[in-house]
Amino acid sequence: MVKSSILGFPRIGGNREVKKAVEAYWAGKLSAEELQKAAAATRKASWESVKAQGVDFIPSGDFSLYDHVLDHSAELNIIPHRYLGQHLTLLDIYFAIGRGRQADGVDVPASEMKKWFDSNYHFVVPEFSQSVEPKLNYNKALEEYKEAKALGITTRPVVLGPLSFILLGKKARDASPDFKPIDILPKLIPVYKELVSQLKENGVEYVQIDEPVLVLELAKQYAEEYISTYTELAKVSPKIVLTTYFGRLEDNISFIAKLPIHALHIDLDREPQQLNSVIDAVKGTSISLSLGLVSGRNIWKNDFGASVALAQKALDALGADRVIVATSSSLLHTPISLEAEKKLKPEVKDFFSFATEKSHEVATIAAALSGSQDPRISSALEANRVSIAKRREFESTSDDAVRKRVAAITSKDLERKSPFPVRREAQKGHLSLPNFPTTTIGSFPQTKEIRQARAKFTKGEIPEKEYDEFIAKEIEIVVRFQEKIGLDLLVHGEPERNDMVQYFGERLNGFVFTEHAWVQSYGSRYVRPPIIISDVSRPSPITVRWSKYAQSITKNPVKGMLTGPVTILNWSFPIQSKQLALSLRDEVIDLEAAGIHAIQVDEPAIREGLPLRRADWDAYLTWAVDSFRLATAGVRDETQTHSHFCYSDFNDIFPSIQRLDADVISIEASKSDMKLLSAFKQYGYKNEIGPGVYDIHSPRVPSTQEIKDRIRDMLEALPSDLLVINPDCGLKTRGWKETEASLTNLVEAAKWARSTYA
Repeated sequence: MVKSSILGFPRIGGNREVKKAVEAYWAGKLSAEELQKAAAATRKASWESVKAQGVDFIPSGDFSLYDHVLDHSAELNIIPHRYLGQHLTLLDIYFAIGRGRQADGVDVPASEMKKWFDSNYHFVVPEFSQSVEPKLNYNKALEEYKEAKALGITTRPVVLGPLSFILLGKKARDASPDFKPIDILPKLIPVYKELVSQLKENGVEYVQIDEPVLVLELAKQYAEEYISTYTELAKVSPKIVLTTYFGRLEDNISFIAKLPIHALHIDLDREPQQLNSVIDAVKGTSISLSLGLVSGRNIWKNDFGASVALAQKALDALGADRVIVATSSSLLHTPISLEAEKKLKPEVKDFFSFATEKSHEVATIAAALSGSQDPRISSALEANRVSIAKRREFESTSDDAVRKRVAAITSKDLERKSPFPVRREAQKGHLSLPNFPTTTIGSFPQTKEIRQARAKFTKGEIPEKEYDEFIAKEIEIVVRFQEKIGLDLLVHGEPERNDMVQYFGERLNGFVFTEHAWVQSYGSRYVRPPIIISDVSRPSPITVRWSKYAQSITKNPVKGMLTGPVTILNWSFPIQSKQLALSLRDEVIDLEAAGIHAIQVDEPAIREGLPLRRADWDAYLTWAVDSFRLATAGVRDETQTHSHFCYSDFNDIFPSIQRLDADVISIEASKSDMKLLSAFKQYGYKNEIGPGVYDIHSPRVPSTQEIKDRIRDMLEALPSDLLVINPDCGLKTRGWKETEASLTNLVEAAKWARSTYA
C-alpha cells in the first residue's frame, strides 16, 4: 500500500499564536514557561490537524520559536563565543543569536541571516571553528516525538542533516586561517549518532533527515563524506528517510543511491523530469522513493490526474510498498488553512490549497494509487478534475491590451537616456547632496497607532478623510524628524503601507488577497503573500499622492519608494512577469512628473530567486535584470534611481548587478560582517553604493564609533565619492526610540566621514 507524508508544517499557529507569545516574551510580558506552553499548544493543534487529514507520516521536531537551523545550532552546542559568559539562559542565548541583545549589561549583535535556498524564508547562519566542541545540549526531535506520543499521535521526527548543516554554515571569526567548516564533521558525527540512537532507543521507527544541499552542484565534492557519515549513522539510527527539495539531484544520485538509507525523497513539483533517472538509480537497491508531488511552495490546488500519472511510473518500477506520496518540501512556506478565508470568491477560492488542504491531498493521492474503493476518494478525484479544468479555462482568458503592450517591448525600453557619468552630473546639480549622503531604505516604524488606524479604516470604522489626515500627520512627523537630525535624502516613511508587496498588489489588477494566509519570513516576522491570478495592470497611480505630499512640506529631496517587479513576483504566488515591470514603469514616470527626482525600486529578492543550478542562471538573470531596467529606464537623466538588496551573495552574479544600471544601490552588509564588499572591490563598481552600516533586524542601537568603523572598512573597498550612508534595510519593524538613536548616530558618523575624508 502506498503511504503518505508531509515533510513539515507551518509553526506559526492558526492565529499567529507563536508570534504573539515570542514577542510577549521579548517584552517581558510572558515567562519562559508560558512561552513553552503556547508553543506546545501550537504543536498539538498542528499534529492533530495533519492526523485528521489521513496522513501516514506526520512530522515532529520541525517546530521552531525562531528558526529551525538556529534550533540545531543551539541543540548541538554550535554557539559563537560572543554569546557565552553573559549569564544568559540557553533560551535567551538562542534569541540573542537570532536578533541580538542590548540589555542588562549585555551588548551582542545578531548573527548573520541568509535566505533558505531560493525561498523568502531566512535562516540564521551557523558558525564553525576549530574551537567549537559539539555536544547534545538536548534532543529536540526526541522531546517532540514523546510529546506527540503522549497525545496518542505517532510521528516521524525531523532532523537537519549533518552535511547540509555544515555546508550552509560559515567559518567563524575566531577560526584559524586554514580551517574549513567541513573540518568539524568528525566532531559532529558522534553527536548525531547520539541523537539518532536516542530516537531508536525510544521506539522511533523512521527518522526524516533533511539534506537539501544534495540538490546543489556543491554536494558532489562531498560524496565521500556523505557515504562515510551515513554509513556511521545507519548503524544506530531508526530507518532513515533522506529528504531533498527545491531542485534536482542530477549526477548526485550516483552516490546517493549508495547510501544505507531506507527511503529517498525527491521534489517532483519543482523538478518532475528527474523521476526517471532517480528510479533507474534506486531500482536495484532496497531504497524506497518518497515522491514530492504536492507543492510545499505554492498555494495552487494539486492536479490529482497529473500527480497520479507521474507516481504510477514509480509504482510500476518499484511496487507500492516502495512508494510514498509526499509534499515536495516542508509546508512551512504555505499558509495554514484555507478554511479561515471567508472573503475570497468561491470560484477563486476553489483554485487554492493551503497546508491543511495539502495534507489531505497527499493522503488522497496515496489512497488513489493504492486502489482505494472508498467512494469519497473517487468523488474527490472527480471534483479535482472539474476544479482543475475550471482553473485552466480561467487562465486562458486575458487582457489583450496588457499582452499587446508586453509584446511591443523593445531593447530601447530597457536603456536610460545617458550613461551613468552623465546622469550623475545631472543629479548632482538637481539633488545637491553632499559627499557621503545619508538616507534610509524607506520605511519608518509601524507604530501601534498606525496599525490601529489602518485596521479601523479597513473595517469601515473611520471615514477616508479622517484616515488620510492621520496618514498626512504621520508623514509630517517622519519628515520633520529626518530634517531635525540632518538626513540628506528623505523618505515619507510609508505609514500608509501594510506590506511592501501587498500594498502594491492591492492597487494592481490581477491580484487577490487573503485575510489569514500568513507565512513566516524570519523569526516573528510573518507576511501574507498576494496571489496573482490573471494579467497585471495599473489602473491608477499608487504612490504618487503621499510622495508628492512629503516633498511639498520639505526643501530636502524626497525619495519615492516602490517594490520592484522581481521581488513582487518572488514574494507572491505568481503566474505573470513583465506585466508588473510595465505597471511599475508607469508609476516611476508619474512620480518624476510629480516632482520626485529620487526613486527607489527595491529588489531584495533578486538573488533569492536565482536558480539553484548554474545551468539555469543565465535565463533567470536576463529576465530579472531586464524587468528591473524596464521598470526604471523611462526617467530623465537628473532623476536618480535607487534599488535595495538584502542577504545577497553578489560574487557569483556581479555582472548582472552591474547591468541593472541603478544610479544608487543599497545592500545589507553589517549583519554579514561586510563580506559582500569583497565583490565590489574585486570587480570594481562604478555607480553609487550604500552598504548598510547597521543591522535593523535587531533592536540593538549601534554607537557612532561602531558606524565610523564600518565606514572606514567600506572605504577600503569603495571610492569615497561613491559611498552612501544608510541602514541595512527598512525600519518598519523597529521602535521609534531605537530608530531615533541609531539614525542620529548614523548622521554623526557621516559628518565625521565628510571632515575626515574631505
